[in-house]
Amino acid sequence: MATASETSPPDDADRKPARARIIDAAFAAFGVHGYAQTSMLEIATRAKVSKRELYALVGNKHDMLVACISERAGRMRPLAGTPELDDRESLADVLSAFGERLLREISDPVVLGVFRLAIAEAERAPEIARALDSIGRAAARNELTAILEQARSRGLLVGDTVDLTELFLALLWGDLLMKLLLGLAEPPEPGKIRQRARGAASAFLHL
Repeated sequence: MATASETSPPDDADRKPARARIIDAAFAAFGVHGYAQTSMLEIATRAKVSKRELYALVGNKHDMLVACISERAGRMRPLAGTPELDDRESLADVLSAFGERLLREISDPVVLGVFRLAIAEAERAPEIARALDSIGRAAARNELTAILEQARSRGLLVGDTVDLTELFLALLWGDLLMKLLLGLAEPPEPGKIRQRARGAASAFLHL
């Protein structure tokens, strides 16, 4: 007679491909133990794979960290069908949409955990901060700079696009990211995210 465990359907985590389970497990383990103290065995155990499979699918611990960050950064890739910037109204719409995605993704508790991990491990494992900066933050900044360069080429903006990128991000975040990292604020609800992104776009275009 089959046991309950044999007849019970697998949970959602078990249905995921092995590589996705490994990345989820690595995120969880890094968050609990820190990067330096997390063992490959624990990640393999959490992911329900062998260590051999873990190395074959993802690589060593640093490769795993980069994969974790890359997976999140990939969500910030430019959306297909971004509207052309014909006027300042369309620019406001594009900046608002970009701001919403950025706020939503970085406010995710898992992503905040990666930022906290990079801060906590800055001395022992500076490669975490470097990977987070080059893969995660740079991807979003490059996309925003490209939007602003297109706007400038159409006569919708003037000024240095790198400086304008920093300005928009400052208007978008204020001190929210610091408060989120310190646990002094909860991730904003979708309506608040939308309102904040639109407010930043409006303020940016009225400067």
